[in-house]
Amino acid sequence: MSLNIAIRVLKKDPKLARVINSVGKYQLKTSRNHYKLLVETIITQQLGESAAKSISKRFRGLYDKRFPRPSDVIKTPESKIRTAGLSRMKIKYIKELSKNIEAKKLKIHSLSKLSDEEVITQLTQVKGIGRWTAEMFLIFSLGRMDVLPVGDLGLQKAVQLLSSSSKLPTANEIEKMAEKWRPYRTIATWYLWKSLKKFDAIG
Repeated sequence: MSLNIAIRVLKKDPKLARVINSVGKYQLKTSRNHYKLLVETIITQQLGESAAKSISKRFRGLYDKRFPRPSDVIKTPESKIRTAGLSRMKIKYIKELSKNIEAKKLKIHSLSKLSDEEVITQLTQVKGIGRWTAEMFLIFSLGRMDVLPVGDLGLQKAVQLLSSSSKLPTANEIEKMAEKWRPYRTIATWYLWKSLKKFDAIG
């Protein structure tokens, strides 16, 4: 993919062009550690950025600062993981993910060979992983370029500002607006996230 071509396509939308010019260079960072990305995305669910980062740091700290393997998490008592600040439900989800990977029910390193929708189908079979988590995996782990997470509150708020609307847009309204951003809707999403000051830390 040529980033220059993608930016030219996206700048055909005058409103998005102003966002792109304001934000500057596109520099989304991806993680090659698929397991780490999924665990941290589960931790992030329904949390603000500061709280999520703090809990993730404490979680890693349980394993001498390195990120654990699925087998490590399976062996760790729930009571110990709770000290990191994770809810019982999220611990259950992370352990379930770990068990699926260890049992090879989820072949995590083969996901890159699948289409976006196939990846979402595979991941959402694991309890605790919904479409939003799967979409974050597509963006931040697999680096897919045409992902539009319409259920993401940050994207909704950014589109609301872009449209100068008094209310949050529906999924259908976002999809309709984003048609002209294909096949670079991930890049558009990143720019819209970055247009909100609280998303300054995302890569």
